[in-house]
Amino acid sequence: MGGIGGTMLALTFSPPCRMQRWPVLLFLAWACFLFFSGIGLFTSGFLLMRIELTNRSSCSDSLAAPAWAGQQVAPGTCWMPQRVPKAVLLIIDALTFEFAHFDTAKARPRPYENKLGFLHQLAGSQPRHARLYRFRADPPTTTMQRIKGITTGSLPTFIDVGSNFASYAIEEDNLLGQLVQNGRRVVFMGDDTWDGLFPQKFFRSYFFPSFNVKDLHTVDDGILQHLYKTVDGGEWDLLIAHFLGVDHCGHKHGPDHPEMAKKLTQMNEMLRSLVDHLGNDTLLLVAGDHGMTETGDHGGDSEKEVNAALFVYSKTPLFGAHLPEEPETIPQVNLVPTLALLLGVPIPYSNIGEVMAELFSGDGGAASAALSQLSAYRVNAGQVDRFLHSYSLAAQDLPAERLRHLRELFSAALEEHDQLLAQVQEGLPASPELEARLGRLVGRFQRYLRGARAVCTESWARFHPLRMVAGCALIAASCLLCCVASELAAALDFSYRSHLLYPLLWGLAVAALLGLGHLLTKEGLDLILVLSWSAAASQLAFFWHWWGRRPRRAHLAGVQLPVASAGLWQRLRAWQGLVLPMGILFIRCCAMFSDSFVVAEARVAPFLLASLAILLVGKLHWHGRLTAPEAPKQPPGFAFYQKESWQLLCLLAVLLACLRLSGLFHQCREEIPHCQPSPFLAPLSSLQSTQAKNLFYLLCVAALAGLVYAVRRWLRHYGNLNSSSPLVLFVRWAFPLVAVWIACYWAVTSGAEDTLGKLQELVQVALVGFPRAVYGLASLGLLLVLWTPVTVFVKDSREPVGPIVTPYQGAPSSQADLQHVIPQIYRRMQQSLKSQLDRGHRRATVAAYGLGSVYSAALVIVLTLVGFLLLLLHSERMSLSFLLLFLEAFVLLRIHVCVVSLAGDAEPFMVPWYAVTAWVFAATQFFYSTGHQPIFPAIHWNAAFVGFQQGHTTHLLPAVLVGANTFASHILFAVGCPLLLLWPFVCEAPNSQRRKLKKELREELQEEEEPMMEMRLRESPERFSAALLQLGLKYLFVLGVQLLACVWAAMILRRHLMVWKVFAPKFLFEALGFMVSSICLLLGIFLVMRVDCTVSAWFEQLQPR
Repeated sequence: MGGIGGTMLALTFSPPCRMQRWPVLLFLAWACFLFFSGIGLFTSGFLLMRIELTNRSSCSDSLAAPAWAGQQVAPGTCWMPQRVPKAVLLIIDALTFEFAHFDTAKARPRPYENKLGFLHQLAGSQPRHARLYRFRADPPTTTMQRIKGITTGSLPTFIDVGSNFASYAIEEDNLLGQLVQNGRRVVFMGDDTWDGLFPQKFFRSYFFPSFNVKDLHTVDDGILQHLYKTVDGGEWDLLIAHFLGVDHCGHKHGPDHPEMAKKLTQMNEMLRSLVDHLGNDTLLLVAGDHGMTETGDHGGDSEKEVNAALFVYSKTPLFGAHLPEEPETIPQVNLVPTLALLLGVPIPYSNIGEVMAELFSGDGGAASAALSQLSAYRVNAGQVDRFLHSYSLAAQDLPAERLRHLRELFSAALEEHDQLLAQVQEGLPASPELEARLGRLVGRFQRYLRGARAVCTESWARFHPLRMVAGCALIAASCLLCCVASELAAALDFSYRSHLLYPLLWGLAVAALLGLGHLLTKEGLDLILVLSWSAAASQLAFFWHWWGRRPRRAHLAGVQLPVASAGLWQRLRAWQGLVLPMGILFIRCCAMFSDSFVVAEARVAPFLLASLAILLVGKLHWHGRLTAPEAPKQPPGFAFYQKESWQLLCLLAVLLACLRLSGLFHQCREEIPHCQPSPFLAPLSSLQSTQAKNLFYLLCVAALAGLVYAVRRWLRHYGNLNSSSPLVLFVRWAFPLVAVWIACYWAVTSGAEDTLGKLQELVQVALVGFPRAVYGLASLGLLLVLWTPVTVFVKDSREPVGPIVTPYQGAPSSQADLQHVIPQIYRRMQQSLKSQLDRGHRRATVAAYGLGSVYSAALVIVLTLVGFLLLLLHSERMSLSFLLLFLEAFVLLRIHVCVVSLAGDAEPFMVPWYAVTAWVFAATQFFYSTGHQPIFPAIHWNAAFVGFQQGHTTHLLPAVLVGANTFASHILFAVGCPLLLLWPFVCEAPNSQRRKLKKELREELQEEEEPMMEMRLRESPERFSAALLQLGLKYLFVLGVQLLACVWAAMILRRHLMVWKVFAPKFLFEALGFMVSSICLLLGIFLVMRVDCTVSAWFEQLQPR
């Protein structure tokens, strides 16, 4: 084992004492439940989904347009004559318009430019057969929502983005359902998302796993195996193939990468071959469901994300001779009514798209083409008018005035169309005047359809104001409860019965009454409302009991601190500790109401943290705590305070450096012009230079090794690596092993895929094996911490009770025998007297190495293990950011200790507000410094496949992995929150300066007090438990106030132009971050109590009998 190092405590034995563990945890869990209820209630009022009508269109609906003279209508025609018997819909995921557009002026195109040359060749050589469009997607631009849009013709709402992990079946009327209902055969191959959306709708299907964004080829190669033979077989009416390689290449490498050029070239050759297999009666549609940003992401509403491409081709002429100069822009929902009428099936009931009139022109003259287009427009407008009428009756949230105006516009267009058809039936000859009238009528129908779509788009941001206000009130009351309870926690008469048990009983009673009422009335049970009423009742009970006991508490407070009788200056002094942290927190909350500040929060958060630290040091200087008083003789302890002052200033400089360096790991938002994302966010595999890749790899491994070394050095310094317990052995051997496995995983992932050759299978095993080994070993370590969290080495100096002299055979019959016994008696008496003097008249002692930091050591070990797991879910170069995170957390703890030491009047069992506020700000700062933003395109979806290259069978595990990646800083700082209470006690470790100070200050006592470090907490178990409760409530209060500001901003600015782009995503991320932080806070405090429980049992075993 080597030499024993660390801090040793000489233990005395006193009667066992225990802290209140479960009441503290239960109270904090109840406070979290109150916040969760408020979040759920507000969300149910703010992010309501639009009502999905269950109505379905059918051929028997009276929406068919009347025929005109010369029009051929076959028997059994459904709404309109079928124009194409077969169609192939190729969806190339993330096919942005820039990928499909061919620019002949580009001499040196970028990797994603001019690669789909076959589309340009078809459009140029056959202008009446092929055409390219800008295919504009509606946000959110996630794949599942876009599939819903291009099959139902409606607009998915904002909250649907969350169901990308769990694709629920589409119950609304849709194109595939209409085709199946009318006896058509739909064949699908590709993205398995369609299987969840349209179960049992396909005549034949070939699904491939889709969510692994690192897999560029499985889905595409699977499609190519079946595509051409399926087309040649002819057993289909609509064939859908959904390619994913382009989208996954964008996520993995970005669009400006050689791999993107390879993938687009593969798509180009696929299209060339497919056209050769198409029949003359087949329509080909090549579409992108959304675009992508410069980093390859999507999900938001930036121009690059919504700008997809649509290419239409048929070997039969489709378009007129007129070729537009610029590609036309059409909304994606327009594909639904167009394809439905072309294939001769009804338009889905809830469609709000507009037909692509060019595809209904026919082979006749201009007048005949306009009449054919008008028929399609009339059917389309009639279907939209019917939907608006049904929806307005069901939801009653569409503006009545605008609906009336649209109805008038539709009636006028319908009347004019009937008149025009009557005149054509009477033999009205084709003329320029007729063509002009037809053109004006087409314009009327277009204005109606576009106006109807605009009304729906604006109105489907439906809100429930009462629920929103009630949710805000619940969250505000929860913040007030945390503030009040944190002040009550340290009071001597704090009662868990009146402040916890009675409120819980009130809440359960209200929930039971509501449940009984729903059973009697047989109405549907709204779980969110039941939980919200229960939370409100329990809050009311808490404040009722608190107010009832207030006079007695006020009397006690008046005895201790007569603030009411003091002057104004004394009152200000009593509250001055709150001014600085609450002022900075107030500024941060005010910033939530500005979209510019939310967008720039990655820079605002470090600025506020730096301001808080600088102002805190300035406050100490203002009160003369950093400078020595002018006196001819230095006071006792001057050297110690001078050292602490310089140490504080150095720590402040290190903190500012960390804040500055953390800005190197930022992610960009599209609202910030000319912003370039940090190169550290990209994986090492994206680097083209082998030398740069090796250099960064060594730097990342060095950061990982530095983290392991620092943790082990700290544990060894405080004596927590001396014992041979399973946990200590794990830290000694498993920590380096985990670091080696992570480094090996980085080495494998950073290698170029095309240079692996025969090692491909071995590499695939390594990509799965190394992460799972890290998962398993880290999980084992966490279980060891829960099982045996004490890392203490015990050296028992108690002598066993035995005879005074060494047993001697026979009686002392000679002088030699007496000479043998008497020296033993003397030495025994001498040792006994010396032992009593050394022990200060105590009976027995046990030397325990590492006991003074036993709580902190367990937390540090857990934080390191969790840090390993979170680091694995990020790109390699994020290891530098994680090293900064741990360094900054350590610096904040040391600053807290220095401020407490210099202030002198701080209560050791109370964590000041400034420390809690700074800790929360640091968590927010590193949310941005680990490459995240509160927007959906910035989510690191590839984290779901670290160790799971073949995908998942459930949606829970990938959601957990992506959530852990996103809220890594929240997890680490919340679990480590108890360190704010423990660290000042840990830093009581003896050193020469502190011993000198104690000797100078207590010369009259003629003794030197031994530092107890964290064992001082066990001397006052009630204060220890109250301190943990108070710390947890303060942390929840600061988090809750920030959440409340986001909620207020989203509610007040719900009609703001940037609400769905800025304020709504910010609220969602803040709410999820609060939930993650509160759960991890409970786990961190539970760990401290688990250690205390083990330490108590350990003390009982050492208790002398």
